[in-house]
Amino acid sequence: MPKITTFLTFNNQAEEAATLYTSIFKNSKIIQIRRLPTGPVMSVSFELDGREFIAMNGGPSFTFSLGTSLFVHCDTQEEVDMYWDKLTEGGEPGQCGWLKDKFGVSWQIVPEALGRLLGDKDPEKAKRAMQAMLQMTKIDTKVLEEA
Repeated sequence: MPKITTFLTFNNQAEEAATLYTSIFKNSKIIQIRRLPTGPVMSVSFELDGREFIAMNGGPSFTFSLGTSLFVHCDTQEEVDMYWDKLTEGGEPGQCGWLKDKFGVSWQIVPEALGRLLGDKDPEKAKRAMQAMLQMTKIDTKVLEEA
């Protein structure tokens, strides 16, 4: 099978982003920093929880969009809170568990309970969970469960 690596192109913050991301996620590390002959960082290879990424400094013509996001599966509300707090620092919260970090990268911070509640066999329960989620920025499992 081919190996697929997520490639993120930043203006000039590749090393800063890789350092932040590897500090947030367990089992993560910077693998290699490649520099141009003149000294500045060209790209950074890193792992987040064992998954490989490459961040490159490509200049201001590259930007991120909501069309691509990194989806973080969370087992607990504590995980949701921790990832949300760290990734929104300097960034901006969005609706329904989406956020943009300070580099403009879009993330979805999603508790396991969301999929379970939205897929409930009782369509009224699922509808109430959906309506509750649509009112949220950060997903709150307790509020979803109460809906």
